Amino acid sequence: MNVFDVLKERGFIAQTTHEETIRDLLGKEKVTFYIGFDPTADSLHIGHFLQLIVMSHMQKAGHRPIAVLGGGTAMVGDPTGKTDMRKMITREEINHNAQCFKKQMSRFIDFSEGKAIMLDNYDWLGNLNYVDFLREIGVHFSVNRMLTAECFKSRLEKGLSFIEFNYMIMQGYDFLKLFQDFGCNLQLGGDDQWSNILGGIDLIRRVEAKESFGMTFTLLTTSDGKKMGKTEKGAIWIDEEKTSPYEFFQYWRNVDDADVERCLKLLTFLPLEEIAKLAALEDQEANKAKEVLAYEVTKLVHGEEKANEAMQAARALFSGGGDATTMPSGSISMETIAGGFDILDAMVFGDLAPSKGEARRMVIGGGVSVDGEKVTDFKLMITEGMFSEGAIVIKRGKKNFFRLELAE
Repeated sequence: MNVFDVLKERGFIAQTTHEETIRDLLGKEKVTFYIGFDPTADSLHIGHFLQLIVMSHMQKAGHRPIAVLGGGTAMVGDPTGKTDMRKMITREEINHNAQCFKKQMSRFIDFSEGKAIMLDNYDWLGNLNYVDFLREIGVHFSVNRMLTAECFKSRLEKGLSFIEFNYMIMQGYDFLKLFQDFGCNLQLGGDDQWSNILGGIDLIRRVEAKESFGMTFTLLTTSDGKKMGKTEKGAIWIDEEKTSPYEFFQYWRNVDDADVERCLKLLTFLPLEEIAKLAALEDQEANKAKEVLAYEVTKLVHGEEKANEAMQAARALFSGGGDATTMPSGSISMETIAGGFDILDAMVFGDLAPSKGEARRMVIGGGVSVDGEKVTDFKLMITEGMFSEGAIVIKRGKKNFFRLELAE
């Protein structure tokens, strides 16, 4: 089956520059394509993961991915989707982040000889002569047209810095460079990258007088249009030190019913027939589909063993079975307890509340329990006698848990 049809059926494709041409190309020959990843943090997040899934579908169909780490573009900062200028980060930070990205990407994409390429655009952007670059590349970009692009339009009221204005030109140059050096004639990206992709295609046409193509895929949003992958603690990260496998599992286990089918199509490799059966489940049975989603995505990101542990921990909380020791946890000393440590302290310590004031409000609202018993007094002290099993489980609402252990 043509990978274009696979991506379309699973709901990935948002926009294409030449739909029929791209479909024919992907069906007839081995296509070299690229996706860019700016290393502005030390871990990929779930939005990047969606792009890696697309890359994996393409690679399995016989096409060659180029993963471009934006060591150069990250020094400028993409204004797309931002209301303010991005924080400037150092070359050392970018290098560290890029190394983290490389390690994580290799779990999803086969970078062995001839299968895929990983490049850093700092290698060609870092030593450009600015005047030569303006004369050879900048001359092909119309400021009038650039200002109509969504990524710039949304920033004009608050102010768009000149450094950010260069971003589209740099990304366009990336595409030209890859076209010239590797025969890469297709750029993929999230739908927010549409303007930047068009800029690169136009540059190739002007410089090389040849055709290239672009395709964007849907952003990971809920059924009501909100961006997925965010929690009270922040982004859902691929790095288990930043988002534990249990927290990662629980995020997908608790998505809205309306989002399960879409997430199964976009974030797993389960056959569409199986996804349709899971999507047809109703009421309590629908929880099975959510568990399958959580397990499959966690297995892809963290491996089968961690996925099994996370599922057992979740089942321990929801149905009383399994091993709860893999849930988010922390330990306190006897000295801390003896010095006075109440339920509000415990909730802040376990990231169940951002402050004691907020924790107090939650207790008064009846949404907090300790080992299954609702807490009615926000002055409840945590005492040694509570730790008969060596730990207590504090629950906030229906979905948030923390295992508080007594240090030996």
